[in-house]
Order: sequence, then structure tokens, then C-alpha cells
Amino acid sequence: MKIAQVAPLWERVPPPTYGGIELVVSRLTDELVRRGHDVTLFASGDSQTLAKLEPVYPRALRLDPNVKEYTVYEMLELSQVYQIAQEFDIIHSHLGITALPLASFVQTPTVHTVHSSFTTDNRNVYTHHHKQPYVSISNAQRQVNLNYVGTVYNGIDLKDYPFVAQHQEPPYLAFLGRLSPEKGPQHAIAIAKQTGWRLKMAGKVDRVDTKFFEQEIAPHIDGQQIQYLGEINHAEKVELLGNAAMTLFPITWQEPFGLVMIESMATGTPVIGINLGSVPEVIDHGISGMVCQSYDEMAAMIPAALELNRQICREQVENKFSVRQMVDGYEAVYGTIIKDRINSNGRIHAAKVKL
Repeated sequence: MKIAQVAPLWERVPPPTYGGIELVVSRLTDELVRRGHDVTLFASGDSQTLAKLEPVYPRALRLDPNVKEYTVYEMLELSQVYQIAQEFDIIHSHLGITALPLASFVQTPTVHTVHSSFTTDNRNVYTHHHKQPYVSISNAQRQVNLNYVGTVYNGIDLKDYPFVAQHQEPPYLAFLGRLSPEKGPQHAIAIAKQTGWRLKMAGKVDRVDTKFFEQEIAPHIDGQQIQYLGEINHAEKVELLGNAAMTLFPITWQEPFGLVMIESMATGTPVIGINLGSVPEVIDHGISGMVCQSYDEMAAMIPAALELNRQICREQVENKFSVRQMVDGYEAVYGTIIKDRINSNGRIHAAKVKL
């Protein structure tokens, strides 16, 4: 198949530090190339890929202080994609709502992976374009009635996450993610203080979350019990998660997937999460972590989580959240969409595609 992968421009593909969508796009794109597909990646010019790279801007937009209007470059990206849409058998958008209007005006089908949650505002756009094909990244995410072709869980390459058989001593709790209210770092701090555990935190602080960080997080960072490591790279992330006794996932929103959970489990570290969004789909309660109904229960479940088998935590990722399984899922989705389009309109170029 000739496939266009359309990535966000805010981060490069793959991201050097934080960037869940871009990491997924990277692993998906490279594995599709390895399987013999002709893949073009539309992304920032500093991206690294096995596919043909169509650079939209020289580097990740968040690294350029001169960029003031992100949407301008996203519009340029989509213009590049849809001006040559006929060259592809399928277009795979990871941009959310912005590709929806243009996708309606070309015959090449576009499949949209919904990486984020639905909001009061964006529901209107999704609903207007509900007939276009969508992929959800968890079943819990399906809160709007759309034409879902499948649910494909995010996958990671286990080679990128060395297994750690024993957590570091003295033990500590880990938190990894954006330092924002919905990710729950304030609850991670409260759990650590309630239980007396050390907490190591890492993640970026977006401009919109600066006030929250300064008021709710920074005053608790003492460099001893509560440590903040900043925005860390992949090697540092693996070290943080792998050496932890457990990872806290105290979100406050309907998380669509939560890549941190499977990254932690891949290293062998169980996850204690709150029962919101995808959490009960990702964590196998009592096996790879604990799914809790409250933040107090998260604190109370730490002793039980300590008894979980770290090897089994990793096996859960191998069995459910590998790159192989993710790409198998997307290949099936692509095939279904192209066959459906052929059946409804035999004139399109995809009728010549060998699936």
C-alpha cells in the first residue's frame, strides 16, 4: 500500500523527550516500511524515519520561538498532503479535527486516529463528519457516535525498554507526564506525603500550565522526598520508570490511552492508576498494577502493588501492547477501508491496490 502518515508538527518524530503521539507515529511508520509498504511521513524536518520524509517546517515548532501561530503550519501541512492525495491508497491523520474538512473533498480515504479526548467544542466537528472512518485508541474513548473501524491500542518496541528485575533501594514512586492538572501530579505528591514514600517526578511544563506548576507543584519540591527531574530524554525515562517500585497514574480526566502505563510495565514496574478513561483496559488489576476508585485507595494499594511480579508486568505489554500488534491492527483497518471504498466506488485508484 501507498500510505501517507500525517503527524503533528509540535514535536519531531520520534520525540526526543515528551510526545506520546509522535512516538506512536514513529513506531507505526517504521514498522510499515519494514513490512514493505510505501510510506510517506509528513512531519517536522528534524524527524527521523525509515519512510520518505516530507518536511513541513525545518524543526519541531515548539523549539522555534519565532512561531506564534501553530495552526498556520498545520494548514500548510494539510495542503501538502491533500494536493497530492491521489498518489496514496490511504491517508492516516493523527491531527485530530483539522484534517476532517479536507478529507471530505478527495477520493483517497483518510482514516483518523483520535488521540485526544472529546471536548464540548470539538464534538460538533466530529459529529458533523461522523461518517468518515475513525480509529479509537481505547474502547473507553468512544464517547461520540462515529464511524469507528476499530480500536487499536498504542504499541511500543520492547527493545527500547530494558527489563529491570528489582526496583532500586531505597524504593521510590515515579510520576511521568505533563505537569498539568489533568495528569494529576498534585495527587502524586499528596500520595507520597500521605504514605511517607519518596517521589521522583519528570515531565514538561507547558506554558498554559505554568501557573498551576508554580502554585500547586513547585512549593512541594524539596529535592529529598519530592524530587523534580525536569523534562527528561528516553534513556532517563527508562531509568526513572525501571528503577521505581511503582508508577503512579493519578489522572483527573478521561485518559484516551496513557502511554506511560505501558512504558512503565515494559520495564517491569507496576502501575497504580485511578479508574478513569482507558486505565482499566491498560492495567490488568492485581497483575500488572492496581485500578483504584480514589486517590486514598491508590495510597492504600502500595503494599499490594509491591508484591506484584515484575516479569508478568512486562509480559502483559508483550501480549497486548507491542508494535507488532499495533501495526497488525492498523493494516487490518487500512484494508477494510480500502475495500469498502472500492465496493462503493470502483473508479478510484485504490481499486488497483494489492492488499
